[in-house]
Amino acid sequence: MNIKTEKIDSANSTITATISKEFIEQKETVLANAAAKDMKIDGFRKGKVPAHVVKARYGSKLTEDAKNDALREVYEKGIADLKLDVSAVIGEPAVKKFEEKDGNIDAEISISTRPEIKIEGYKELIPEIKKPEVEEKEVEERLNEMLKSNATFQKVEKKRAIKEGDFALMDFEGFIDGDAFQGGSAKAYTLEIGSGNFIPGFEDQMVGMKPDEEKEITVTFPEEYQSKDLAGKESVFKVTLLEIQEKVIPTDLDEETLKKFLPEEEAPTKELLETKVKEQITAEKLAKLYQEETKPSFVEALVKKYNIDLPLNIVEQEIDMAFRNAFNAFNEEDVKKYSTDADAAKEKREEYRADASDSVKLTFIVDELAKQEEIAVDDQEVMQTIYYEALQSGQDPQAYIKQYEEKGLLPAVKMAIVEDKLFKKLFDEK
Repeated sequence: MNIKTEKIDSANSTITATISKEFIEQKETVLANAAAKDMKIDGFRKGKVPAHVVKARYGSKLTEDAKNDALREVYEKGIADLKLDVSAVIGEPAVKKFEEKDGNIDAEISISTRPEIKIEGYKELIPEIKKPEVEEKEVEERLNEMLKSNATFQKVEKKRAIKEGDFALMDFEGFIDGDAFQGGSAKAYTLEIGSGNFIPGFEDQMVGMKPDEEKEITVTFPEEYQSKDLAGKESVFKVTLLEIQEKVIPTDLDEETLKKFLPEEEAPTKELLETKVKEQITAEKLAKLYQEETKPSFVEALVKKYNIDLPLNIVEQEIDMAFRNAFNAFNEEDVKKYSTDADAAKEKREEYRADASDSVKLTFIVDELAKQEEIAVDDQEVMQTIYYEALQSGQDPQAYIKQYEEKGLLPAVKMAIVEDKLFKKLFDEK
């Protein structure tokens, strides 16, 4: 077996080989002998089945396995010739050529490794950042929002009918064709009248009810209702209004309210709260500025300035992913075109090369900068990030984490956290 290797650049190498027909046949015999040890065939004792009998029965399968085994050996010997550690290879090795002629095979394997990177002077590329200003009006508006969020519900003692804007504390039970349906009842349920949170028409029919009053409310579930069993059906709700409540919003920052907003402070004051709120708004504005202006400008400058040998296999994988994502949004005509016309698909695929190359380049730049800036992210931080994301989207955290693990997305999440930390550190210093 004749093997040659070539190191194209710091990130790419090729292994070429001519695998002889005799070498493949030797591999077949080895595999046949190994299989014969455990094979049971009538007329032969276990472990005594001749190799030629195994070949006769499983010839094509043995040949394919022998070819794959030979290709694996080509790869392993090529890696050794290139003096590379297997762990240094990134992405999947690509078999660029596998041509059979007269029983012999000409093969070519492309492999990619982490490129050599030297990045200096990167801080000079960070654009000027002007610290955002916060007006007193913004602080006042934020304080008012905080007071609203701290509102309490208070029973309306005055005997009057419920109106829009009130909160109804009620019991209800829903019926369809005289039968109660699952999920259609509740006790001591609070509903804001006029909020539109219930079935259309329900809240309107409650207006005018008085505490302790019972009423039957007839509504029709929307056709697009999430429960198909209820969609489009008429329902009768038996409602009992227990009491009318009003939302009471604090009008000033008294000592009790200040303690709620500043629980860690021994002597909270309005001035201290205003300072904290101003810092919070400033941080929010900075984060927005970083994300929308500073980061895009800095990333563009990094990609433009530094030349890196890009691992071609990784670039191809990035192009494949971009093409697949775009394919899902193609119209029916384009789907048919790119599914049946290989040349058109290849041409379309090339449209994603520039962006894919920049994306791969940026990944290695960020990784190198993170090392220089000593940015570290452990597995626990990755899990916490996914956990909170699940909670925010209303999903089960453990199931959500499992999905990420099964799809192999944990490294991408970790990289995103590293990138966020890196840019924030650099921009804060600027």
